[in-house]
Amino acid sequence: MQKIIKENIQKTSTNSSRSIKKLLKQRSFVVVISILFTGLGASITSIFFKTGIYFINNWRLELLDQFPSIAVLPAFGAVGGAMAGLLIKNIAPAAKGSGVSQIMGFLRHKKVPMNLKVGLVKLVSGIIAIGCGFPLGPEGPSVQMGGSVAWQMARWLKAPLAFRRVLVAAGGGAGIAAVFSSPLGGFIYAIEELLNSARPVVLLLVVITTFIADSSADIIQALGLDPKAGGFDFNLGFLIQKEYDPSVFFLPIDFIYLVLLGVIIGLFAELYSKYVLAMQDLGKRWYKNKFILKMSICGLLLGSIYSFLPSSFHNLDELQKIIAEKNTSIEIALLAVFILFITTGLAAASGAPGGLFYPMLTLGAAIGLIMGSWVEIATGHAPSTYIFAGMGAFVAGCSRTPITAMFLAFALTKNLLIMKPVLISCITSFLVARAFNEKSIYERQIQIELEEL
Repeated sequence: MQKIIKENIQKTSTNSSRSIKKLLKQRSFVVVISILFTGLGASITSIFFKTGIYFINNWRLELLDQFPSIAVLPAFGAVGGAMAGLLIKNIAPAAKGSGVSQIMGFLRHKKVPMNLKVGLVKLVSGIIAIGCGFPLGPEGPSVQMGGSVAWQMARWLKAPLAFRRVLVAAGGGAGIAAVFSSPLGGFIYAIEELLNSARPVVLLLVVITTFIADSSADIIQALGLDPKAGGFDFNLGFLIQKEYDPSVFFLPIDFIYLVLLGVIIGLFAELYSKYVLAMQDLGKRWYKNKFILKMSICGLLLGSIYSFLPSSFHNLDELQKIIAEKNTSIEIALLAVFILFITTGLAAASGAPGGLFYPMLTLGAAIGLIMGSWVEIATGHAPSTYIFAGMGAFVAGCSRTPITAMFLAFALTKNLLIMKPVLISCITSFLVARAFNEKSIYERQIQIELEEL
């Protein structure tokens, strides 16, 4: 049976490639316009998404300066969860969840609604939920929004079905590229996770789309639509935008330490994946079709948990920053691992519109900081790349995409020297986690998240 399925997939892929080549010859204008608007659409929606989260989150933090956290955070969580749940349930049920599994389901011929309505509801509900304190990231929704924009563009231009599917995957990769300022990361993700294809014509379409998304995002940011602009200057042109600038040195002995880190994170990543999936299944069985109530209760619980934590946990961007820059203690890093492990599973169980890549990066960074500190105490030396290797390794262990994970970690530093040590931990983590289950967390989420659509 498996052999027959693989043969059918290969045959479909071959036919799709021929169909796209034929389209390129006969209707090249349609292809060019589709790619251009998909890249632009993915960048615009991703920027609005990040900007909306930024403003709501800042409002929440300003209120924390005036009122006790126990009064602010639970209220924001409950109200934000209810509002986001109301939008999703009544307008576009396909907008719930991470967004990645929805795009993967569509590309695997599942019946997943794909249109601008889904993308817009994902945009607004995601801004509300994440801005109000759900510990999730913008990358999953950006993948789904990019895919929805791509599908709508291809439909308006009456492109063939084979081209629509490639364009949806390219739109998903474009969403990753715009969020992380990583066109190569978005490109590799679309190929490695979404399409599982390496045909030249497909590679060309995807890489152009992701580079358009990244470049247009930089230009739009320079216009002032994103408070964290920095990738483009109208006088200087395109600039190298770094989130972090670590001191990187890499010794032969570090191979051993980085492999060990990969083994530990691979085990932890698979445990995390099983926990998140178990929580999602539990949330579905407990609340069934009471989606708004589930979102509201989870938001209340999340807000209550974070209200008892140090102020550094009230802003997850800041938490990731202090960990990545080693401006915190091992105790805070240990607490971050425990809290993010528990709360991201709770947030995923609610069906909140948010991604797991961002908390995965923070979890990996915290584990890297802890392991690096312990190794340094025991041996007097630890790789300077432990934190970023941990980031990539955790994503690789959960998503089964080691090359994408390496490029995402690289995108945060733009330091070529960091790629080798990060890749060592990413591949090790990937192999360890895959030994327990071949499927990524997103592949396993398809059954849970798409069952009720």
